[in-house]
Amino acid sequence: MATFSHMVVVLAISVAVLLPTTTMATEYVVGGDSGWTTNFDYQNWAKDKQFYVGDKLVFKYQQGQHNVYKVNASAFASCTAPDPSSGLKSGNDVVTLMAPGKKWYICGVGRHCADLNQKLVINVQGWAPAPAPNSATKYGYQTFMAIVVVVLSIIAIY
Repeated sequence: MATFSHMVVVLAISVAVLLPTTTMATEYVVGGDSGWTTNFDYQNWAKDKQFYVGDKLVFKYQQGQHNVYKVNASAFASCTAPDPSSGLKSGNDVVTLMAPGKKWYICGVGRHCADLNQKLVINVQGWAPAPAPNSATKYGYQTFMAIVVVVLSIIAIY
């Protein structure tokens, strides 16, 4: 027979797993199917997207051919890469957007930024708003809560 503490553990795990998610970070592959490359209009790619704190930018490119530097506005305008040790070079670089405001990224290889337009600027908003509940979430949550009430009733009886 299950003890009270076992039932509480099961209930706690159930709540953690089944409660509807209120916000979810979005992962953006910079440049979409083109990835992080030269001669691509990154401003056009970003213009219809809303970036929020917690979202992730994924820079995909062939390792050794490009890199990624987070820079300030003046370094972005002049395409000046900082210290090479601060660059990302894996070919699958993930950057989590940690604070609101403008963010600037460039490729520091050769003249990829200056001559071949390999640069991106975005505006990051605060935390993403909670999504509106859909019927599946609403009814799933109601079913879950009914189960919780039944389990708590059984616990109270024993």
